[in-house]
Amino acid sequence: MSDPATSPTISVVVPAKNEKGNLPELIRDIQTAFEGHAEAIEIIIVDDGSDDGSPEVVKAMTTDMPNLRLLSHPTSGGQSAAVHSGTRAARGRIVCTLDGDGQNPPLELPNLVAPLLAPDASDDLGLVAGQRVNRQDTLSKKLASKAANAIRSFILKDKTRDTGCGLKAFKREAFLDLPYFDHMHRYLPALFSMNGYSVAHVDVTHRQRGAGRSNYSNFQRALVGLVDLFGVAWLIRRRKKARALEITPGTESTK
Repeated sequence: MSDPATSPTISVVVPAKNEKGNLPELIRDIQTAFEGHAEAIEIIIVDDGSDDGSPEVVKAMTTDMPNLRLLSHPTSGGQSAAVHSGTRAARGRIVCTLDGDGQNPPLELPNLVAPLLAPDASDDLGLVAGQRVNRQDTLSKKLASKAANAIRSFILKDKTRDTGCGLKAFKREAFLDLPYFDHMHRYLPALFSMNGYSVAHVDVTHRQRGAGRSNYSNFQRALVGLVDLFGVAWLIRRRKKARALEITPGTESTK
């Protein structure tokens, strides 16, 4: 396992709210996924206002896991807020994310970071996004997700089949350079592309929730998603106009 005294290269950020029944196994699975990995890692659990004892479970595990860290939001700020807090606190230059409900298999994480750490990796590669196959969700949830992804893809042209997948890996500094807003985690491919980064995709597996229940309903996702979608489309258009007006380096007048 990685030496906690060294600065980690990879930070695994896990947003979690009321996931007491899922976190212990998930944390152990993340450790297992990186056993023998040449790069140092840290695991950051961002507790988003849980009231089920989740923070105490994580704190107890830090005794035997010096590379495990806990951040706590006193009140729930949502998944994007948790991802943003974890990324700001991360010490690794590469950040991985996955959901705290255990549905994203941690064994997929090395496949996500590999393109970013490859010796021949392109400097403009900013994000590697997981895309779920064989989703283990209810039919209504899968249909709602399929419809939302189709509408988003049509409007944003982000060339991504599944932005709702929590499994992602990205360059920390590139992420922090993105505009922050609630629910931004659903639009990362479009936002990274907007800032000039390329995006890679990796098919990942999916599994059933082990314990607890989802913190969001299909209706809640649809309601906020519609507003956010048009907001992101507006943001991208404004960004393109601003770029078109940028002065090319070396062409400034000296008069």
